[in-house]
Amino acid sequence: MSGYAADVAALARKDLRLELRAREVVPAMSVFVVATLVVFHFALPPDSGRTAAYGLLWVALVFTALLGLGRAWVPEREGGVLDGLVLAPCDRSAIWLGKSLATLAFLAVMQAVALPAFALFFAPIRGQAIVGIVLADIGICAVGSLVSAMAAAGRTRDLVLPLVFLPLAIPLIVGGIGSSVATHGSHYLLFLVLYDVLFSILSWASFEYVITE
Repeated sequence: MSGYAADVAALARKDLRLELRAREVVPAMSVFVVATLVVFHFALPPDSGRTAAYGLLWVALVFTALLGLGRAWVPEREGGVLDGLVLAPCDRSAIWLGKSLATLAFLAVMQAVALPAFALFFAPIRGQAIVGIVLADIGICAVGSLVSAMAAAGRTRDLVLPLVFLPLAIPLIVGGIGSSVATHGSHYLLFLVLYDVLFSILSWASFEYVITE
């Protein structure tokens, strides 16, 4: 394993081990998304259709991801670890990538709970919808890890994160809903792939400048 890959793996393992010990982020996300789907189940009229149901699913997934992103940099911020990571002899983009991979794992666990709940309350999940969710997760983690790092440095982080992240997540919601409800949604999946590639490159390239500010 190359030095860069080893750094990324070590940083991702650090976040995963902290979560396994504390069990704070993933249980909170799982409870929140299921509670949100329960509320939507009773609020949505029975004849609303599949598009409305999938729209509510994506609202639940994005806001649950926002909950996790809000806690993503808490250990580094409260323990003063971030300064040490910045001074460590590794590429600073590895910090972003390690955090993104750990957040992706958290989202995967949360969605392993959310999707069966959605199938129970609303409708079975199509395979194309699952592909769209996976692609959207990559974009959420790429953009969200960068934005949450920016927000963590400020006093108004709880306000900055949703104000910056949610507009950037709108294309992911559009692509996700489109890939979920369209009969031939390959163009929506391609749109999500392009979003992931573009914003992953931008986040990877700009993280060093964000983290040093």
